[in-house]
Amino acid sequence: MEGGTEGGDVAGARMKDVAARAGVSIKTVSNVVRGAAKVAEPTRLRVERAIAELDYRPHASARHLRTGRSGIIALAFPELVAPYFAELAAEVVVAAKEHGYTVLIEDTGGDPDEELRIASGLTDSLIDGVLLSPLRLDQARLAALEQTVPLVLLGERSYDIAADHVLIDNAAAAREATEHLLALGRRRIAVIGHQTDPPFATSAQRMHGYFTALHAAGVPYDPRLAPPVRSFGRAEGAEAMSRLLDLDHRPDAVFCFSDLLASGALRVAHERHVEVPHDMAVVGFDDLEESRYAVPSLTTVSPDKREIARMAVAALLDRMSDEPATRPTTLTAGHRLVVRESSAGRPCTPAGPGTGDA
Repeated sequence: MEGGTEGGDVAGARMKDVAARAGVSIKTVSNVVRGAAKVAEPTRLRVERAIAELDYRPHASARHLRTGRSGIIALAFPELVAPYFAELAAEVVVAAKEHGYTVLIEDTGGDPDEELRIASGLTDSLIDGVLLSPLRLDQARLAALEQTVPLVLLGERSYDIAADHVLIDNAAAAREATEHLLALGRRRIAVIGHQTDPPFATSAQRMHGYFTALHAAGVPYDPRLAPPVRSFGRAEGAEAMSRLLDLDHRPDAVFCFSDLLASGALRVAHERHVEVPHDMAVVGFDDLEESRYAVPSLTTVSPDKREIARMAVAALLDRMSDEPATRPTTLTAGHRLVVRESSAGRPCTPAGPGTGDA
């Protein structure tokens, strides 16, 4: 029958069809096609025969097929609609294109099963390597994963596995942001971004930098100035700012762990007639494009997204080579504090306890 299995001409045959015909796993088919691992000769011949019978054609250029590579790398973030991840993804696409690679972008939604599927190479796709920013993937599950493709991790969460990890020094960045506010004479400095359930590493590292700066300045920590949040979104920032403004002794500065949190906080400050920066200085984190156009423009920690992308792509290409130049390591990209209108008003004079009470 035309279009059937007779004659070995199956239009649109997929890798799993080849695996079924050869009686092997999809992983084995992937290894044979990419030449990524040693496969027993009888098994390899069976797979190659199935490929020929089904006329299986991976979606890749002839040049990549000759090298056993697809020319595709996967990039996975927990929330692509988040502006930070969108901006970083754009930088990864540029960096990969410079090396002749196409980027397949995936949104995991923070689902640990989806994160594991992507870390394993997307199973039914010809992926040469994976850049993954995990959110909830369990350390044990990731460590137990039998890697079929090279993997580089992005973001602040630490995993004790043999994979490169590209990040920024969150603790140092948060310390610098807090020191900036202290240098303005602010002493009742709140944070929006404290996460306790679950205790995500990004929040923990930024809290550590905040604590370090307060301690060095001799300013006691007030837990009422760190309302917990569930996420780093605008609504959470607005809700946390409302709670801070309801205190008997309001903060005179707020350090937000994301620009989105700061956006929500600024909206509430405006609605409740709190002048920024005169009544309250505000600092964010991420240096999103929209933050440059906020009113007032937002002082923020600016991670070097271009450097993060280039480091990540370079590390992945090294892992994809036949002889990687280095052992897996942690790579730290740069950051800087960009001072704008939300904190650049006149410094305030420190008073006693309760400074900033409106």
